[in-house]
Amino acid sequence: MNTTILRKSVLGIAGLAFAGGVFAGPVTEAHPAVDAKAVAVVQADKPGVDKSKLIPHGVQGKQSHITLDSEQTKNVKAIIAATKKSGMDERAAVVSIATALQESKLENLGHLGDRNDHDSQGLFQQRPSSGWGTVEQITDPEYSTMAFLKGLKQVDGWQDMPLTEAAQTVQVSAYPDHYAQWEQQAADLVAKHWNN
Repeated sequence: MNTTILRKSVLGIAGLAFAGGVFAGPVTEAHPAVDAKAVAVVQADKPGVDKSKLIPHGVQGKQSHITLDSEQTKNVKAIIAATKKSGMDERAAVVSIATALQESKLENLGHLGDRNDHDSQGLFQQRPSSGWGTVEQITDPEYSTMAFLKGLKQVDGWQDMPLTEAAQTVQVSAYPDHYAQWEQQAADLVAKHWNN
């Protein structure tokens, strides 16, 4: 048999095995007609995130969405890594990412001159003059996320609050309800990147 035809046949069978696993759900028992190695590849996928933990109270109001570039995606991953490092769960990552979406659209902003809100900088628009840290610290995604999460941990019952209340208690924004519009996109990003 021609090697090209053989390769296409093997890839076709592997694709069907994968598609069958995706559409039919996980394989729970061995089937004599299915190669165990192909099943192992399908089952090796990382476990999913429990989506009920991401938005436990449902979203509030109309949701916004932006397309992220590679730098913004890198910042999402940095927020998730810092959340894990702090020992907090997926919900904390959702609150953090939604907050950063509202504050900076996930862009690590330096000083913007006249467009700055006082001396706010970084992903969370934290202010050195308000005790968040130095400019160098608050423009470091890990540091700024850890600082935000430290504030969130101090909010009694934050897990039981709507996202916008939890974020507002930490951020003390002039526009407290604006965080809510990013909850769905933040949850989608956590579901996509938490186990990467």
